[in-house]
Amino acid sequence: MQTEIVGKPVPRKEGRSKVTGAARYVDDLSMPGMLYGATVRSPVARGRIRAVTFGEGIPWDEFVVVTAKDIPGENAVALILLDQPYLADGFVNHAEEPVLLLAHEDKHLLERARRAVTVDIEPLPAVFTLEESLAGKEIVWGEDNVFKTYLVDKGDVDEVWAQPDLLIVEGEYSTGAQEQLYIETNGVIAVANAAEGVTVWGSMQCPYYVHKALLKLFALPPERVRVVQCETGGGFGGKEEYPSMIGGHAALLSWKAGGRPVKIIYDRAEDMVATTKRHPSLTRHRTAVTREGKLVAMDIEFVVDGGAYATLSAVVLSRGTIHAAGPYTCPNVRVRSRAVATNVPPHGAFRGFGAPQSIFALERQLDKVAGAVGLSPAEFRRRNFIREGETTATGQVIREPVDMAGLLDRAFELTDYEAKRERFARENAENNSTQKRGIGFASFMHGAGFTGSGEDYLKSIVGAEADAEGRVRVLAASTEIGQGTNTIFAQIASNALGLDYDLVEMAQPDTGNVPDSGPTVASRTCMIVGKLVESAAVGLRQTLQGAGLLTEEYTQDGWREACRQYVERYGALKSFSQYKPPPGVHWDDEKYQGDAYGAYAWAVYVAEVTVDTLTYETRVDDFVAVQEVGKVVHPILAAGQIEGGVAQAIGFTLYENVVWQDGRMINNQMTNYVMPTSADLPPIRVHFEEQPYQYGPAGGAKGIGELPMDGGAPAILNAIEQATGVRFTHVPLMPEALMRGLNENR
Repeated sequence: MQTEIVGKPVPRKEGRSKVTGAARYVDDLSMPGMLYGATVRSPVARGRIRAVTFGEGIPWDEFVVVTAKDIPGENAVALILLDQPYLADGFVNHAEEPVLLLAHEDKHLLERARRAVTVDIEPLPAVFTLEESLAGKEIVWGEDNVFKTYLVDKGDVDEVWAQPDLLIVEGEYSTGAQEQLYIETNGVIAVANAAEGVTVWGSMQCPYYVHKALLKLFALPPERVRVVQCETGGGFGGKEEYPSMIGGHAALLSWKAGGRPVKIIYDRAEDMVATTKRHPSLTRHRTAVTREGKLVAMDIEFVVDGGAYATLSAVVLSRGTIHAAGPYTCPNVRVRSRAVATNVPPHGAFRGFGAPQSIFALERQLDKVAGAVGLSPAEFRRRNFIREGETTATGQVIREPVDMAGLLDRAFELTDYEAKRERFARENAENNSTQKRGIGFASFMHGAGFTGSGEDYLKSIVGAEADAEGRVRVLAASTEIGQGTNTIFAQIASNALGLDYDLVEMAQPDTGNVPDSGPTVASRTCMIVGKLVESAAVGLRQTLQGAGLLTEEYTQDGWREACRQYVERYGALKSFSQYKPPPGVHWDDEKYQGDAYGAYAWAVYVAEVTVDTLTYETRVDDFVAVQEVGKVVHPILAAGQIEGGVAQAIGFTLYENVVWQDGRMINNQMTNYVMPTSADLPPIRVHFEEQPYQYGPAGGAKGIGELPMDGGAPAILNAIEQATGVRFTHVPLMPEALMRGLNENR
């Protein structure tokens, strides 16, 4: 029997096909009679559509043209709220909103035609920032521009402020939008007609999200809609909900074209200008602390800019809200949060999902609080770290061993933090060099899986099947988007059955063939779905043993023979597993209290920076990431997740600035939307501590994918503050803002 597969850097399941070029992405696919599709979009942010004009010189009779009137079902993308139309019908609420669709077999003529369509819109007053939305001078959604609100309330915050001998510290922090910038842009192919139904192939994270959306769009039963994930070149959340939009568009064109296949592939400019980004945020903190440095109260207001439609803002807001108080124990916590509407393209999922925004604010605020009470940032946190048996802001009792102080010690040991902090402070004061150095850290946690009752609501299912030769195939809708899903699932199944890794393969995520294992989001793939993979695999073994074909101890040859006999006697050998919450997990959706997540990953990140006070550039010189993530399934993939997340966090902090003009991103090219290259990144040193989670797969794995996005921004800005003596409270911190801050300080 195969042993020791977990924790080993086995070859990636799809690695060979990718490096040899054999992997086929959606734009590599072609079908007989295929048309190309394009989207005509609104040129303004808000207004009433007066007319659509088709210009001269184009053979319009050769084109398939789809408007809102051609939609056979409901003109709304099914997600959480049904507020976002597939095609604008009378009004537009953001620049680049889809108005009509075109298709033609000549992609070059198609582009000429798209440019020849004029959408005449009577402009209406628009709202472009969350501050304008909160002010309420113009109502652009509902009665008050508010998509969703939450309240987390622990203890009695209002009773605290009048207590004597407490220090009260206030702060305000903001974060900007960020583009996911996956390597492969959005793309789909659709075949749709009344006789055969709808099939969509595409680059996506969540096939069943697209399936759900197409059901409403075409008013069809589930068995007549099929969604297939192709090889996908990255997602980071940007392909969570948006494929429902582009998939619907291609299917609508195919439907009107009598079932001819339609391919839509966005170029980079369209992908950046029209699709979702990270939610900008504004956070206000009011913190009460004793003079000995113990937290007494945290009053937090957290607001995110949802854009023109609700999309995923409610659940992004939820995660940001719950993480806003961090890995600290505090008897009185209140978090009031809102997602508000503006007239920019809807913001959506992005790695971290609201937590990077609220954690940035918290970790900057706590450095400020530490200074107010005369403690070092490290000592202040040591006095307030949450421990096993204590409660989070939602009242969740931490039942797992947690050692934040130990993670802090390990991170400081790896970076020589204390000595460098002292040395940098001395050197910055003593010399007149324009190169100022600093070191800072952030301590944080990230919950794995859907928040609260989300996993129970999903009731995800995973299957496993074995053929007559003993090969095992995992049946799940969870997608490989570069992070290693295929590999870790195969490791988990192989480990559960004691079989060679090469005997396990993954079924292509296809709603016609695999059950709904839920979306590939929320750091849930390994911990939640991986556990179902393990259970389904164990179910195969139990089925064979129950049939008297397999003993408790067996060899690989014995497994093969048992499978052969079972298939000959009984037919298909399959096992399915459905999610059940761990015992003792309780969540109250109304009060927003209880066990927000089954488990958390815990981390301390340390950043070392050099700030050039002549050119106003900041360089990250070294970065150490220490995290406890349960059991590490694949050390190279796990380290890669951390390295990639830290790189994105560095971009979020110092480089990636979305420039808006009248509600439209105007730097929607890779020449003027600046992201860090490999030359801009420091050594990223990754270290894992393992504290297995009782209900995790493969000996106790927890979620990992989103965690590294959370700690980079506050660690870097805390380091910049040490280097410059200036408190910066927003990201991205561009050179212009650094220049203004330093000049004002002088």
